[in-house]
Amino acid sequence: MILRPLLAALLATAPLPVLAASERPLTEGWHFVKSDVAGAEAPAFDDRAWQTVSVPHTYNAADSGIGGAKARGEPEGVYYRGPAWYRLGFDAKVEAGKRYLLDFGGVSLKAEVWLNGQRLGIHKGGYAAFRFDATGALKPGANVLAVRVDNARDTQISPLNGDFNVFGGLARPVGLIEEDALSFDRLANAGPGLAVRTTALKGRGATVSLSAALRNDRASPARFTISARVLDASGKVVAKSARPMELAAGATGTLDQTLGLRNATLWQGTKAPYLYRVVTEIAEGGRVIDSQTAPLGVRTVAVKPDGTFLLNGAPYPLHGVNLQLPTRFGRGPVVSDAEIDEDLGLFAEMGATGVRLAHMQHPAHVYERADELGLLVLTEVPLIDDHDPSDAFRENLVQQMRELIAQTGNHPSVALWGIGNEIRKSDAASNRILAELQATAKSLDPTRPTTYAHCCLNDDDPIAQHSDTVSYNRYFGWYWTKSEDIGPWADELHAKLPNRPIGVSEYGAGASVLHQEDPVVKRPESNGYWHPEQYQTDFHIKHWREMKKRPFLWSSFVWVGIDFPSFKRNEGDRPAINDKGLVTEDRKIRKDAWYWYQANWSDKPMLHIASRRDVNKRTQRVVVQVFTNRPEVELRLNGGAWTKVAADDHIAAWTVDLAPGANKVEARAGALADAVQWNWTARP
Repeated sequence: MILRPLLAALLATAPLPVLAASERPLTEGWHFVKSDVAGAEAPAFDDRAWQTVSVPHTYNAADSGIGGAKARGEPEGVYYRGPAWYRLGFDAKVEAGKRYLLDFGGVSLKAEVWLNGQRLGIHKGGYAAFRFDATGALKPGANVLAVRVDNARDTQISPLNGDFNVFGGLARPVGLIEEDALSFDRLANAGPGLAVRTTALKGRGATVSLSAALRNDRASPARFTISARVLDASGKVVAKSARPMELAAGATGTLDQTLGLRNATLWQGTKAPYLYRVVTEIAEGGRVIDSQTAPLGVRTVAVKPDGTFLLNGAPYPLHGVNLQLPTRFGRGPVVSDAEIDEDLGLFAEMGATGVRLAHMQHPAHVYERADELGLLVLTEVPLIDDHDPSDAFRENLVQQMRELIAQTGNHPSVALWGIGNEIRKSDAASNRILAELQATAKSLDPTRPTTYAHCCLNDDDPIAQHSDTVSYNRYFGWYWTKSEDIGPWADELHAKLPNRPIGVSEYGAGASVLHQEDPVVKRPESNGYWHPEQYQTDFHIKHWREMKKRPFLWSSFVWVGIDFPSFKRNEGDRPAINDKGLVTEDRKIRKDAWYWYQANWSDKPMLHIASRRDVNKRTQRVVVQVFTNRPEVELRLNGGAWTKVAADDHIAAWTVDLAPGANKVEARAGALADAVQWNWTARP
């Protein structure tokens, strides 16, 4: 049903009484069992023997880090993937003329939902929000909500594979939305019912498009007004529009509007992430019956064929880290907003300008915080490694792309849509999947480019040609050859594809802060138990020095920002952890490579003595390496005279002979200072 304008004019509207939608969290009092139970959807089912939990909740919490399987007495690399049940009894007030939606922030991988014994539906996909209309099943007074969750591998649901844990459960918030029967359409891919995009910039002038999805579940036509206001950071209205509208009974429709901003303050990434707010309201009979607020960062993004990334039409360096789903030891993906802030704050402090969110839709607050910090985001659907040739699998991925764009597309931090990662087989089915994902992304959001993370097949394989840009997952010096080979590889590929924007979506090496070897004698075994921190540091020094000399690489993202759980791995200092992070899983230690990137990426003065955890030296003569963004560093040993050392490409290196016993090495640059203690024992 198409919305029919009654008046195409701007209306000056006075503040109206607000009776807008509200959401009630459903957090406490859930009953849970980690097994499949026949009849558990029935309201009268006796669940008193089940465990009582609060939601968000995962039944793989014990798999979220150090020794998870060992703690359960199971073989390492084994964790539960299968069905579980959640049940909740709650009271509700039900009003005529209202619609009630059950809102799930994300359930992995499959959720089947019943309310008072009535099956509301099934959702397939573990990382996007979804909603079911509960109006017909909700009763005044006592209600019983039952959810069957299953994180088992399912050939109809992506991902089928991946170097990460699939955490089962109601791992994100659950709530009950109450709204008027005339409202923004929150059932449309569980988005806000409002899409806001900057479609053009000319000087300080900006064109902003708004598309409102509306639903009228009343028995009669509705006449109402749609108004929109753009508020600056101080709350001042800088643009507005209002239009009376009509929508037929039982109909849905969309209304597209365009707003112009004069003297707009741009969202300029980490330099100045200025945010407006767009408040859109549905008013009827002198009152506001529904409203939605969306962030607005006035900005455009693009990638030129020569590999130049453009923010607001100007070249912008896009470098940073990959972030696997935020997790915490003992809790898995059940994390707080403050913990997400901590993770993104680590990247911003390092000087990253972007974050690749691997390999699926992340919690909503990740995108909100990225908006505020100015971190550009690559976010992607979970097409990882393997694919199934069935129509059902392809359609599920396309639906996950629709959900991803509907739910995160208003965030100015989102710069590119990712259509897949490391597909291992190039066949008709994989190419059809990627072609449909590309077409879906471009039809739903033509304002952003797409990308694909390629690996494991020829660099110019057809599966790498569907997206607007392509990135490569390359681990020279870790799984093969040597670190310096990243440069010649990039040159050869650029010469082969001179008009194809290419970037590096993953590169990295494992490192344990418990393993210290300075200098490293040889490249460690990637799947071995000895992962010295110094090798990771040297790996990243060499990689970054090669990549920064090649401006045709439109992006570079370290794999990975923070160590994370991965059931597949048994390497480094402990099993079930991917230790390629620049920060340890507990967030307590920033590895030396983190400081190397801070020296290169951050404008904030910094200084850091590397190899500080290699306390007991094996040789008397050592090289002191200081990472800094200052031109010169002063160094001294054991309280002696200060020696001035120039920083060559962010490293001040100084060779010293240690004295027997404890040695103190100090570094300073202006007000900055650092010191380490190293021990050396002379052999008899």
